[in-house]
Amino acid sequence: MLTRVTTTSPHPPSLSTAEADRAHVFHSWSAQAQISPAEITRAQGSHFWTADGTRYLDFSSQLVNVNIGYQHPKLVAAIQEQAAKLLTVSPAFANDARSEAARLIAELAPGDLDTVFFTNGGAEATENAMRMARLHTGRHKVLTTYRSYHGATAGAIAATGDPRRWGSEPAMPGAVHFWGPYLYRSAFHASTEAQECERALQHLRDTVMVEGASTIAAIMLETVVGTNGVLVPPDGYLEGVRRICDEHGIVFIADEVMAGFGRCGEWFAVDRWGVTPDLICFAKGVNSGYVPLGGVVISAEIAATFADRPYPGGLTYSGHPLACASAVASIGIFRDEGILEHVRGVEETVLRPGLEEIAQRHPSVGEVRGVGFMYAVELVRSKETREPLVPFNASGAAAAPMTQFAAACKKGGLWPFVHFNRTHVVPPCTTTADEMRRGLEILDASLQVADGFTH
Repeated sequence: MLTRVTTTSPHPPSLSTAEADRAHVFHSWSAQAQISPAEITRAQGSHFWTADGTRYLDFSSQLVNVNIGYQHPKLVAAIQEQAAKLLTVSPAFANDARSEAARLIAELAPGDLDTVFFTNGGAEATENAMRMARLHTGRHKVLTTYRSYHGATAGAIAATGDPRRWGSEPAMPGAVHFWGPYLYRSAFHASTEAQECERALQHLRDTVMVEGASTIAAIMLETVVGTNGVLVPPDGYLEGVRRICDEHGIVFIADEVMAGFGRCGEWFAVDRWGVTPDLICFAKGVNSGYVPLGGVVISAEIAATFADRPYPGGLTYSGHPLACASAVASIGIFRDEGILEHVRGVEETVLRPGLEEIAQRHPSVGEVRGVGFMYAVELVRSKETREPLVPFNASGAAAAPMTQFAAACKKGGLWPFVHFNRTHVVPPCTTTADEMRRGLEILDASLQVADGFTH
């Protein structure tokens, strides 16, 4: 006999959603008394709606993870089908959804990266990648760039180079930071991409030298730096990092949590440069965040380290069937709907030329840069001096110019992704050419606010 189950509370809620949120939800990266989160009630494709009925074109993909857009019917159906079949099983068992997700991801990965350790998200992926590298090499140091974010768990936040690390210090020992390439604000006084590449690689070589190559387990890089500026590596840089790692027996970890699965117009961003790392971290776009999922794709050499030696790490929900089924469906959607080709086409015909035109029109735009559906618009007070529109890590009144710019975007119906003195253009990878044009029109109009702070 079936028992009827109701999904609604037998008693009406005493608080509205907003009131309950303020009373009981503790939000990440926030001063709790100073925020008033918008309530999203529904979403479809590249848009979402808030409780007051306002529709926004999403140029943030939430946290740069809704790569196939909201509520894709095939992905929703796959999750529903798996939920009806088998909702959970421990990592100790084999499962068809997990096995197929691992097979497909390994098939997409470059070189001999042929096995997958599943996690629940990106931070756990980088955390375990660093652990694998340390155990594989018997060394303890991990080198990452200052302009980086690798997650908020203990090891991942230590590896992070940006100010989000500060509140967790002193942190895990062994994290060492260096400067990566960024021609617009070159730490190496370079004037060309070639110079920036050469000098950044020499700086990394010098860092390896003074830290002691025999103590370094891994160099971990975001293939394309994400929140810290959408910094696309100059041609030759990743190849140079690969050579340095090979010379000294260092593991090369590519953090593709943000850059992977279509965001850069490739399955993995490293494919644009023909470079094969030893470990690739993924999450976000693998299933557009419909169910929490991340992981590490592992080379044959590192996998062999643990052939007869237990790997000392695991997660209760590693390879969760619901998450893995969604990844299988998502990869199928990417292929069936030609999403990678779509990203490249819209970037070439609409996004890049549109942003270049915007840069010419606005004195507040210092530079636009990016690849695929991953672009940054760097805002300045002066094109000549390149003074940022707001100071580094600004908050409160100091961040007012960016806050006002973001408010103008929202008033126009565009939800932006704003960080420091930049706005990033990172919409779902399914965003149409017409939607992209409309978003750029709103961005163009909103930049008049930023122009008002220039001199």
